[in-house]
Amino acid sequence: MANFSDETEDSFRLFDGRQSATAAAVQRGCGRLLAQMNYAALTELTLATGRRADIIALGPKGEIIIIEIKSSLTDYLTDGKWEDYLDFCDRFFFAVPPDFPREVIPLDVGLIIADKYDAEILREGEHDVQLPAARRKALTLQYARVAARRVFRILDVE
Repeated sequence: MANFSDETEDSFRLFDGRQSATAAAVQRGCGRLLAQMNYAALTELTLATGRRADIIALGPKGEIIIIEIKSSLTDYLTDGKWEDYLDFCDRFFFAVPPDFPREVIPLDVGLIIADKYDAEILREGEHDVQLPAARRKALTLQYARVAARRVFRILDVE
């Protein structure tokens, strides 16, 4: 039997039942945007802090983006954890549906508007930092291992 000791069963799930239809639509649109930008997106990656990034994406030069999806104003207002993601990315964005009240999103973070068909970056955030090399390496390796295991789970139909 394979040893998946460094990953939880949750790391293999794409959806855990907590995601709303709106959040799923925003996630799909963001995934399409990231693919157009030549980024490889992975959903629900658990970081070293135990927080799970809604979307984490690797760029063509190894840059790391984290996107936090907010499906409603209530979802945004009850979230006190988003700043925990800033130490794990070069760029950070909130992604929201088109009818979301955008003025509540802080101006120093990126903003993406998305539906299930597409997404658009409305603004880049001021959080544009270079991750320390050791953290970038650890995060990139974790990303690669989780992505490969998810692919294997899809291919291993038994």
